[in-house]
Amino acid sequence: MSPLHTRVRFIMVSPTHPGNVGAAARAIKNMGFGELVLVRPRDPDILGNDEARALASGATDILDSARIAPDLDAALTGSTLAFALTARSRDMGPPSLDIRQTAQLSRTHLHNHANTRIAIVLGTERTGLENDDISRCHRICHIPANPTYSSLNVSQALLLAAWELNYALQAPVASHQAAPTADSPAVSPPAAATVDSSPAHMHPALARLASLATDPAAPALPDRDYAPAEKVEAFINHWESALIGIDFLNPNHPKKLMPRMRYMFTRIHMTQEEVDMMRGVCTNILKTVYRP
Repeated sequence: MSPLHTRVRFIMVSPTHPGNVGAAARAIKNMGFGELVLVRPRDPDILGNDEARALASGATDILDSARIAPDLDAALTGSTLAFALTARSRDMGPPSLDIRQTAQLSRTHLHNHANTRIAIVLGTERTGLENDDISRCHRICHIPANPTYSSLNVSQALLLAAWELNYALQAPVASHQAAPTADSPAVSPPAAATVDSSPAHMHPALARLASLATDPAAPALPDRDYAPAEKVEAFINHWESALIGIDFLNPNHPKKLMPRMRYMFTRIHMTQEEVDMMRGVCTNILKTVYRP
């Protein structure tokens, strides 16, 4: 397992079928990854289920090292870039990428920032991810499929996502390659700076992938260090308290204010410095409101 692969985790929310968990573990190991997290599985002993272990085949070590989290916030602890894998369009939520754009974006951030931790989040077999789970992710990710029959089995979806990520991570990248943004389209660096063009060193498909990593059509996030998920979540809770303190938010009739606020903060993807600054604002608001 490469160092980059160790910084990617796969999160299954409320899995119900042991076979899918086992197949997911096998897919994770097939593609060179190693971290699986289950959120509120229907069977708390699902990792030891005979069907799960049978379908994991030679990947029972992934099941043995997997952890169970009480909620998605706990599962995302330490992650800095989370993708919600879903086939359904959403009226409100983070911007959407396809799985190839997701892999390219992940690759850039993993190479450029040592603290980057990627999370791929998948929902239940029957209904997928709830809106509340999606609101905790920075981008929606979809797998292009038959538009009249796009729903994939959850372990199949995980396999496709893991394959794309593994494929992207095999391609070389220039030192501190910038991710493209809408305001600053990417400019491809000279080939010699990015790709070893010798056939002995680079498979043609991987050389092509390296050139695609700077595709200006791919929506991206600014290339910078991001705050871990738990730090952002703590800030959002602090922000909610401040809004209640100034009577901007009625906790008894919150409507959609906090979900919209959450989407805004996840969309801009805050750095730790920005989180600290905004928490200072919240602290001063609350001190002023509740000053004796």
